[in-house]
Amino acid sequence: MVKVAFNSALSQKAPKKDENNETLIIPEKDPEDEVVPFRHQSRVWCWCMCLGLALMLSGVVVGGAYLYRYFIVQEGEVFFCGLKYSDPKDYLVPDIAADSQVAPYQSIEENICILEDDEVELISVLVPDFADGDPADIVHDFHRGLTAYLDLSLNKCYVIPLNSSIVMPPRSLFELLINIKAGTYLPQSYLIHEEMVVTDYIENVDELGFFIARLCHGKKSFKLQRRDLVKGIQKRNALKCFKIIHFGSDVAVETRVCEQ
Repeated sequence: MVKVAFNSALSQKAPKKDENNETLIIPEKDPEDEVVPFRHQSRVWCWCMCLGLALMLSGVVVGGAYLYRYFIVQEGEVFFCGLKYSDPKDYLVPDIAADSQVAPYQSIEENICILEDDEVELISVLVPDFADGDPADIVHDFHRGLTAYLDLSLNKCYVIPLNSSIVMPPRSLFELLINIKAGTYLPQSYLIHEEMVVTDYIENVDELGFFIARLCHGKKSFKLQRRDLVKGIQKRNALKCFKIIHFGSDVAVETRVCEQ
C-alpha cells in the first residue's frame, strides 16, 4: 500500500488579487491649505481693530491735552509774592520839611504762574488794600507780543501790545522769583505810571491766541492805545478812568485805563 500525504502549506492557495477591486486612497489635504481663508480674514479684522484703537487713543490724547490746557491754569508752579513800592509823586508833599519827606510805602500782592515753554505769564492781582485799584487777571503773551487785562470789577477785557520795558520775559521773571523765594516780598521799589485809552471793540478774541482767548472769552473786549499816541485827547477830567496796579518785574506799574 502506498500512503499519500499532503503538505498543509501547499494545500491552501493564496487568493489572487482582484485587479478590479483595488482600494482608492485619497491623499489628505494639508491643514495649512484649509485655514488660509480664515487667517486672511483674521488678519484684516486685526488690522481694522488696531486702526480703530489707534484712532480712539489719538482722540483721547488730543482731547485730554485740550481739556488739560483749558481747565488747568496753573500748568507751572504758582508763586505768591508781593511788592512794596513808593510813588515818586508822594515825595513832593507841600508844607513838609525836606528832611522829613519820606514817601509812604504801599504794597501789592499777586499770584504769578510762568509758562516758559509757551512764553506766557499769567498774573492774578489780588484785591488791593486801597480803594483806587481794581483786582485783575493779566496775561503777558511774549509769543504774540500782547498783554490782556481782565478787570474783575468791570468784567471787561482790554488788550494792548506788550511793553517789554516794564515786563520781564518768562525766564528772567522766573529766576527773579526763585531767587527771592515764593511767598515773600520783593525788594522795595517804585511806581511808574502809564495811561491807556480804549479805542476799538474786539469782535473775535480767538484770533489773539489760546491764553488771551481763554481769559477774555464771553467778556466785552477792547483794544487799548497809550494816551500819548492818541491825538485829540487833552482833557483828562472828561474821561472815565480806572486803575490796575500790578507788577511783572521788580517795579510796580499803575495802568490807568480811560474810556473816550
